Amino acid sequence: MKRTKLLLGLLAWYGLLWTVLAIAPRDRQDWLLENLLALAAVVTLVATYRRFQFSTPSYLLMTAFLSLHAVGAHYTYAEVPFGFWLQEVFGLSRNPFDRLVHFAYGLLLVYPLREILIRLAGVGGLWSYYLPVSGMLAQSGFFEIVEAVVAQIVSPELGAAYLGTQGDEWDAQKDMIAALTGACLCMALVVLSARAGWNGDFRSKI
Repeated sequence: MKRTKLLLGLLAWYGLLWTVLAIAPRDRQDWLLENLLALAAVVTLVATYRRFQFSTPSYLLMTAFLSLHAVGAHYTYAEVPFGFWLQEVFGLSRNPFDRLVHFAYGLLLVYPLREILIRLAGVGGLWSYYLPVSGMLAQSGFFEIVEAVVAQIVSPELGAAYLGTQGDEWDAQKDMIAALTGACLCMALVVLSARAGWNGDFRSKI
């Protein structure tokens, strides 16, 4: 019962945050593009809940990432105020919010991916750490391609805003490195936690 209430609370939180941020976004067309995959992911999680239920930590991590993404979609990633604050404080040449979210992509979503590999594919041992990280890197590269294709097909004039390159020709590669770094950090923390005797909330051993 407590878990159900928590999950409903997470869904309500995201629904409320998404609704608020859907009001007067910086660029409505870019907002729509940014939310296509996010909404598809939420619908899929809800629709498949009876067949496959993630652990509580995984749902918390996914909600955290989706919340960050909702903020980026509202302002466009290159214009998030928090990013401008970081840029000023650290003397950066660009708004780093998009890079932070790519880092969060690896950090927050590699754990749910690992859970899928362990529970559905029976992956264990070293492979249960390597394959999730490898998978996140592959997904990061795949989504960079998808974003470029979607921008060209749906709305070419929104390419810069949607992709958030901010004039950096190596933006895609740096985003992938950020996601890889986040994924490696998360797996390192999981290793340390496992050695300390914590096995998360999986229905099978990590």
